[in-house]
Amino acid sequence: MIRTILSKPLARLSHLAIRGNASMPAPNPNPEVLYTGLFINNEWHKAKSGKTFKTLDPSTEKVIAEIQEGDKADIDIAVKAARQAFKLNSPWRTMDASDRGVLLNRLADLMERDRVYLASLETLDNGKPYSMSYNVDIPMSIKYLRYYAGWADKNHGKVIPMDGDFFVYTRHEPVGVCGQIIPWNFPVLMAAWKLGPALATGNTVILKPAEQTSLTALYIAQLTKEAGFPAGVINVVPGFGAAGAALVHHHDVDKVAFTGSTEVGKIIQQGSGASNLKRTTLELGGKSPNIILSDADMDHAVETSHFGLFFNAGQCCCAGSRTYVQDKIYDEFVERSAERAKKRTVGNPFDLSVEQGPQVDNEQLTKILGLIDEGKRQGAKLVAGGSRYQGLPGYFVEPTVFADVKDDMVIAKEEIFGPVQQIIRFKDLDDVIERANHTDYGLAAAVFTQDIDKANYIVQGLRAGTVWVNAYNVLGSQSPFGGFKMSGHGREGGEYGLQAYTEVKSVITRVNKKNS
Repeated sequence: MIRTILSKPLARLSHLAIRGNASMPAPNPNPEVLYTGLFINNEWHKAKSGKTFKTLDPSTEKVIAEIQEGDKADIDIAVKAARQAFKLNSPWRTMDASDRGVLLNRLADLMERDRVYLASLETLDNGKPYSMSYNVDIPMSIKYLRYYAGWADKNHGKVIPMDGDFFVYTRHEPVGVCGQIIPWNFPVLMAAWKLGPALATGNTVILKPAEQTSLTALYIAQLTKEAGFPAGVINVVPGFGAAGAALVHHHDVDKVAFTGSTEVGKIIQQGSGASNLKRTTLELGGKSPNIILSDADMDHAVETSHFGLFFNAGQCCCAGSRTYVQDKIYDEFVERSAERAKKRTVGNPFDLSVEQGPQVDNEQLTKILGLIDEGKRQGAKLVAGGSRYQGLPGYFVEPTVFADVKDDMVIAKEEIFGPVQQIIRFKDLDDVIERANHTDYGLAAAVFTQDIDKANYIVQGLRAGTVWVNAYNVLGSQSPFGGFKMSGHGREGGEYGLQAYTEVKSVITRVNKKNS
């Protein structure tokens, strides 16, 4: 989902983020797993049920560790701890807002200190290349925490000139106890996206990491204690759907923030409404159009479109998975995109020359291969890849490119969430805008052109939360991210990201007039 925030040309940035750099410390291919329990009230616990579950290395399919499996009983305990920490006279509620910023900066400092370990653990548990974990995910997570640390004492209300003899001002107050459910594709980064604004605005949190990738979230939990956050402010409960459902339905949880599939997002919104109408923000799936006009810089468009789809093994909610190419340059673009995909390096994610690691688990592998077969069956032209990557254990898929894709094909409508690029032909601007918008999703989009008027015309016509011009996957802590339509609602990042974690209170005071 993300390109690191550096003002560097594409070629230099791709080399840094994907293939490492000379100054990057060597990874630890076998990082010690230190924490596998439930983190509640600043202490480590076993699950009440006594159950554990295995987390696997997706590169080898071998067990890394067994993790405590939280469920409703454990969520109940975590919510009580978070509710206690949110009481009016608690250390957290009485803390100066600026000191909340200090704690977030301390957490960022500790993540910086342990950057090699965190990046190595992320790569082991998720399968993404270490060069990406170290150069993109961890530093970007740190930037998010530091950004929101700066907002802690600056999120204030207004004085309003109301009619009559009244003094009116607004307060931005924390929503309360927040359940946060994060996905497996960017585990550390999604934890930072959720924790940063929630803590900056004074909320308390129960974080539920994805069962496939809980290890880095659990390590960060320990870092929050080391940083000095009071007990109960941050709780991390790994587990399966039962833990997430318990958060969504819990009457003492005031807000739920979820990043994941649209299918699960619908269930979460329904559950939130059925319990106590809790505040809900959803960052969901996408089928993002990436539009290449005939006047685009071909080298840049091919390479950036490749990055926009294949980054993180295609496991990005905003991946440019519908690549619309104007017919004048279509054949050349297809040929060059197929060549680039065939040169993409796939293998051991701890190898610094590798661009693509495995998919996260066997379920994702099976889904992707099934959709590739569906593309072949419906008549799309396979020009690169198309199979499971041979010669390696683990869940590896060949970088795959389809040409001659039609809008009504399954691969052009469903979110594949894997390394499968679909290239679609178009003629004119109005045609491509209409086709690009003909989807239930609206998370992101892009346009490549050297004509600023054409770019602006397309940008205003696209229904998507983020639109890139001559770029892809460029996100930063300062800019909001979120979707239109079934890609969700609410925004994360930037000042907009604070709104989801505050309630606005109007204070209206009568002003008595005194005789002179």
